[in-house]
Amino acid sequence: MTHLTDRLERFETLTAECELIAKLATDSSKREFYLKLGEQYRQLALDIRRAIATTAAA
Repeated sequence: MTHLTDRLERFETLTAECELIAKLATDSSKREFYLKLGEQYRQLALDIRRAIATTAAA
């Protein structure tokens, strides 16, 4: 379970970093890229949260 928790923390950090980069980006294509990338990391974090909840419930 520690491995999943570490992954969750990493994906949440990457999400926050992408959101920050997107805010600071002056190029609209880079802004869109980092927004999409951040959304993908957010979805991965959500999937990991679900896996942790499923493992904890079992």
